[in-house]
Amino acid sequence: MTAIPRPGRSNSLVDVPGLRVGQAVDAAVRTGVTVILPDERSVCAVDVRGGGPGTRETDALNPENLIGATVDAVVLSGGSMYGLGAADGVAAWLGAQGRGFAVSSRPGVPTAPIVPAAILFDLANGGDKAWGLEPPYRRLGIEAAEAALGPAGLDIALGTAGAGYGAMAGLWKGGTGSASVATPDGLIVGALAAVNSIGSVTAGDDRTFWASPYELDGEFGGLGPAGLTTAPDNWNMAKSNPAPRQNTTIACVAVNVALDPGQCKRVAIMAQDGLARAIRPAHAPQDGDIVFVISTARRPLGQPPAGEIARIGALAADTLARAIARGVFEASPWPGTDVRCWRDG
Repeated sequence: MTAIPRPGRSNSLVDVPGLRVGQAVDAAVRTGVTVILPDERSVCAVDVRGGGPGTRETDALNPENLIGATVDAVVLSGGSMYGLGAADGVAAWLGAQGRGFAVSSRPGVPTAPIVPAAILFDLANGGDKAWGLEPPYRRLGIEAAEAALGPAGLDIALGTAGAGYGAMAGLWKGGTGSASVATPDGLIVGALAAVNSIGSVTAGDDRTFWASPYELDGEFGGLGPAGLTTAPDNWNMAKSNPAPRQNTTIACVAVNVALDPGQCKRVAIMAQDGLARAIRPAHAPQDGDIVFVISTARRPLGQPPAGEIARIGALAADTLARAIARGVFEASPWPGTDVRCWRDG
C-alpha cells in the first residue's frame, strides 16, 4: 500500500523543525497574542485578501526591499490596531538578546528585529477594555515570546488561547487552531490560525465543518462531508450584520523546505484558498484575512521547482483549512459566560 501524508507528531505548526510558538492571554480583557519564533532569521512572505486588514511591517517582506524578506518573528494578536503594540514588545525582547537585522557594525548601535504582525478585532466581546494609556499588548507580546522558549513553545494550546482567545467565528466561539501534514518523502507543512471570521465555518446542518473533506484522523469531530449543503445567499452561522473591522482570520503557514521570497509568496497566495475552503464567505470587505508563510529551510526544494511549489501550496491550503476548523472545534467559553461553542452543540 502506498504511504499517504499524515499529521505530524503534534498536528500543529511546531511540527515544522526550526519553529517555536508562544502564547499569552489577558482573561479580564478577553484578548491574547501568539508569537511564531523561528530559531534563526527566516524567509517569509505575506498575502492579504481581506478588505479590512491591520498589519505591521508587511511591506518589508517585499523581496526588493532591504531585509530580503526575512523575519525574526511573526506576531498574531487580538486588539485591533491596539494589538499591533504586541510586536513592539516582541521586537524589544528580541533586541535585548541581540537578535535582528544588523543596521550597523558600529558599537552601541542596536539591531533592528524584523517582526511583521497582523491583528483581529475582539474589542466588542465584553472584556474590560478600560486600559487608558496602557493597552496590554506590549506586555502580552513579551510574555508570549518568553513562553515560546519554554516547554509550551512546542505544545500549542488550541481553542480559546493566544490570539484567538477573544475571537468569534461567525456565531460560534472562535479560537486558535493549528494542524500539520508530513509526507512520506519528508515534506512538512504546518498552519496556525486565529479564527474571528464574519463567515460561517459550518454548513447547512450547522454542525458539519466546511473543511470536513480535508479532515485527518477525526481531528475536528469526524462528522464527514455528508452535511455539506447550503443554498445561494445562505451564510448559515455567519455573523449577523457584521460591522467593519470586527472580523478577520489571521494565519501563519510554515514549511521545512528552502524557499526564496518569490516562492514563499506563491505558497502564501495558494494557502489563502484554505480560508475559502473552511469559511463561507471569506475575504469579505469586513474581514482582514492575512496569511504569512515562513520557510525554515531544513531540506532542499524538490525538482522541478514549479511542480514542488504547486504541491506545497496545495498542502498548505488543505492544512490551513484544517487548522481553522480545529480552532473552532477546540474553543471553550470565556470564564463565566455561555457563549456558543461547537462542542456544546
